Formats: sequence, C-alpha cells, structure tokens
Amino acid sequence: MTAPVRFPRFFVTSPAPCPYLPGRSERKVFTELKGPHADSLNDALSRIGFRRSQTVAYRPSCIDCSACISVRVVASEFAASSSQKRALKANDDLVVTVCRPWSTSEQFELLQAYLAERHPEGGMTAMDEIDYADMVEHTPVTSYVVEYREPSEDGVTPGRLVGACLTDRQCDGLSMIYSFYDPQSPRKGLGNFIILDHIRRSVEMGLGYVYLGYWVEGSARMQYKVRYRPLEKLGRAGWERMAPEDQDRLIADAVANPRKEEGLGTTMGKDGMTAISRD
Repeated sequence: MTAPVRFPRFFVTSPAPCPYLPGRSERKVFTELKGPHADSLNDALSRIGFRRSQTVAYRPSCIDCSACISVRVVASEFAASSSQKRALKANDDLVVTVCRPWSTSEQFELLQAYLAERHPEGGMTAMDEIDYADMVEHTPVTSYVVEYREPSEDGVTPGRLVGACLTDRQCDGLSMIYSFYDPQSPRKGLGNFIILDHIRRSVEMGLGYVYLGYWVEGSARMQYKVRYRPLEKLGRAGWERMAPEDQDRLIADAVANPRKEEGLGTTMGKDGMTAISRD
C-alpha cells in the first residue's frame, strides 16, 4: 500500500512595498519544497505561476492588484529578431558549461560586480559569500549553474567568467531563476545572449518553454521580457499566447524607453532571491 500524497501547506507573507509599481504593496503565497516529490511539485506549481527561491515556491498574492504576470517563451517556435541575432553572433564564441549547483568565489565576485552597477540600492547587495552559496546550493529540485566564459588562449584552462545563470530543469522547460553578467564587458548583449542560449538549449533538450518569471506592464525593468517571440502569459484561463499586435506595441514602447538593466532577476521582490528566505 502506497503512502498518501500530502497536500502542501501554503502561507502568506505580510504586505510590503512593491518593488515594481510605486505606491503599491505586495504579498506572496508560498510553500516549502522538500522530499522525494519536490521536482514534481515544483513542476506543477510553476505551471500555475509559482517561482522557486531556494527551498520555497512562491507567487504574488497581492490585494487589489494582479499586475505581475507569469511569462514563458515558446522555445520551439522562437524566431530571433535582428538585434537578437546580433547578440548571438557577438557572443557565440563564449564557452558555455553546465555546472552542478555549487557556488564558487568567481561566481560570487561576478555577482557583486553586477549588483554594484545594475542594482546598487537593492537588498541583494548585502549578500555575503555564504548567502550566495545558500542561494545556489539550497535546492531540492534539479538545478544547475550555467557558466559563460571567454575562450582561453590555450583552449585548455578556463577562460574569464563573464556570465552565469542559476537554472531549474522542469519537465516542460527551463526556468531561469537568476542570471548575472559582467556589466563592464565590452561585449554587447550579454544579458540577451544568456536568455537566447537558454532558448536554444531548451530546444536541443526537447523542452517546450523557457520560463522568464514575472512581467509587469508599466515597470521599465521588466519590459525586456516582451522582446522574445512568441511569448505566452498566464491568465485566469491558463497559458495563452500574447497577441502579436500587443507584443508589437510593448516592444516599440521598450525600444522607445530603454532601461539600463538587462538580464533576469530583480534586487528584491517577486523575481528576486531574498524576499521569501530572508523575511
């Protein structure tokens, strides 16, 4: 006789200032990921809009606001734009390695440089190397760190690390938990390239999607996500394709109002790595 499946217990955080929309507050519903069925639970929850932070799965549960929308790229149908093709060409010489979820000092130093320039006032800047190790290594699901290195002169020793992404493998896609890169690199489009590489990698693995986390219309830091076509968003009736004309409008707005940041993750809040584990 098999043991009954225990339904997870869910909890709700206290309201806190929203990091995306001024004057609003946010709260999250979350549950713990643990045990032999953590992967399947994480898969199921991701399909209804949850994200993972260490051993916790969470999603927005804000009062009187539903601006945060889960989005994913349909990898098998992805068609790169002209600027995305340029990013691929400019960075296709990078040596990409899938590593076990084990933190290194080199990764942490790169993260510090990224946060200092891209998110200097964010909560993640207070992370020390132990905090970073917790972020990477405390995972109950199938995860890895994808490293992006410049080619070395001898082709044997590892080249300089210029980007990295903490990634979960799910049954239907890759979930990009947090990515960061060298903000001083002369290379163009490093943040874009990391996403594009995950799309390409997902296709090679026979997976359907790349999960990009939450998109908030009206938040400048989130608009880069609409540049990847085709994009699906999670609504009350489930996942649905974003209408081409809507995506055209959003891309035009993003081009007209470029932001400094590029890449996944935020310094705090729904896509950040600190909100659940340190509250």
